[in-house]
Amino acid sequence: MTHLARRTLLATAALAALATLATTPARAADDIKVGFNADQSGTGAAELGVAARHGFELAIEDINKAGGLLGRKLVGLVRDDTGQPPKSIQNMTELIDSEKVAAVIGPTNSGNALAWLHIPQQKMVPVIVPVATATGITKRYEAEAQNYIFRVSMVDREQVALLLAYAVKASKGKKIAFITDSTGFGQQGLKDLNEVLAMHGLKPVATEKFGPKDTDMTSQLAKIRDAGADTLVVYGLADANAQLLRSMEKVDYFPTTLGTWGNMSTPLLNIAGKKLSEHIIFATSTAEDSSPRAAALAARVRERYPTMATFVAAAQAYDSVLLLASAIKKAGGTEGPKVAAALQDGLPDTQGIVKLYRKPFSKENHEALGVSDFHLARWKDGRVTAFRDDIAKAIVVADLKK
Repeated sequence: MTHLARRTLLATAALAALATLATTPARAADDIKVGFNADQSGTGAAELGVAARHGFELAIEDINKAGGLLGRKLVGLVRDDTGQPPKSIQNMTELIDSEKVAAVIGPTNSGNALAWLHIPQQKMVPVIVPVATATGITKRYEAEAQNYIFRVSMVDREQVALLLAYAVKASKGKKIAFITDSTGFGQQGLKDLNEVLAMHGLKPVATEKFGPKDTDMTSQLAKIRDAGADTLVVYGLADANAQLLRSMEKVDYFPTTLGTWGNMSTPLLNIAGKKLSEHIIFATSTAEDSSPRAAALAARVRERYPTMATFVAAAQAYDSVLLLASAIKKAGGTEGPKVAAALQDGLPDTQGIVKLYRKPFSKENHEALGVSDFHLARWKDGRVTAFRDDIAKAIVVADLKK
């Protein structure tokens, strides 16, 4: 082989190698990556994270079947934070810095969100929270030029507004009592309950508390019964609330009982049993039988997750992805500031599972759902179903004080 021929062959090979390097990363770069970071195995809230993951994955599947985004494939990168803040922080850093995701959906646990909010805010990567409910999550950076934290979930204070609107109408003598767990969650809930009930011009006739691991609440219930309460709001996690229901059975005292959306977790059903679990009414944004869209998504999720109880998390995660996709289309790309601005100010009407979203966010409000979007649900035959009795139907906007 001549020197010229050898040089020509080497040049051709080099060009081929460069072409391979140029085209392979380009194909990967065509994908739009979205992270999912939530507890799916570590705490009592994990089943919310598992349901949310399935909603997240099905939304991506549907978007890709419809042609993707901006002619590109949407790819979901799932991480389990096991309910631990350090792991959740590590996941966020990896997804944002190494994987270069366009946005993140998550987490399950409010404490984890509060631990890493500074990371996406500083890196200018939009986050949509589909499960965690702590009021402060979307508030921390509301004074910044651009707040990158959004939510499609049920804020704690807004749930209280619905529960007490029902309680005030349900209580014949306006004799409402509160029982809360002794954790920070329960005591913050008690603060909200007292403040919102005061807006109705009322005070609780009794206030009791219990430890999150307590199994006998009969003494607290006896005091509440003796105070004449016919309506009780419980603020605790599902496993402890199940013990409360079992204690009600022991003393044969079943006031109208209300609670937050955590009561749709299976520990309530598994510990209290099917019949007792039906005694508590709780807030939710949707249920499997709320609409044909909800029923269709629930059927698809159940193919992958037959024991799903927390359908609401799947629906809210599904809607979170739809809103993100709408923002990316509006922005014409995946640059964080442009996507966040589109979420905040420029979204077209987007039909989700929970509702039709019409300008869901604004500079002042990064909550896609509010109390007017919530309704009541309860366990029935081992499944969470919508609950609408005459009292619930009579609730109007003026009753929803917060």
